[in-house]
Amino acid sequence: MQLPEYAELLRVFIGDSDKHHGKPLYEAIVQAAREHHLAGATVLRGYLGFGAHSRIHTAKILRLSEDLPIVVEIVDAPEKIDDFLPILDEMMAEGMVTVEQVKVVTYRHHAGEQNA
Repeated sequence: MQLPEYAELLRVFIGDSDKHHGKPLYEAIVQAAREHHLAGATVLRGYLGFGAHSRIHTAKILRLSEDLPIVVEIVDAPEKIDDFLPILDEMMAEGMVTVEQVKVVTYRHHAGEQNA
């Protein structure tokens, strides 16, 4: 798969307790991105953050949070990101989605490598 030199970065900010049809929302987003043949997705867990409700979510041991911040990042061609946005919108009850232009410097894999 080739990516254009100038692509878009889709960033989804959610909580790790968010669900979609009973499974973690971040897993559902990654699975949907794969099913729609997007170039790839990465899930990042935050240690501290707050969102629209201004409630602090933290991983500190003395204050265990049930809802740590999660960021899902997906990079692909602008038209593929645009096509994915309505799918993502249906999946999310709350959270934030951003899109920004990025320059793809390298995107490669080893020949013969199998994806699981």
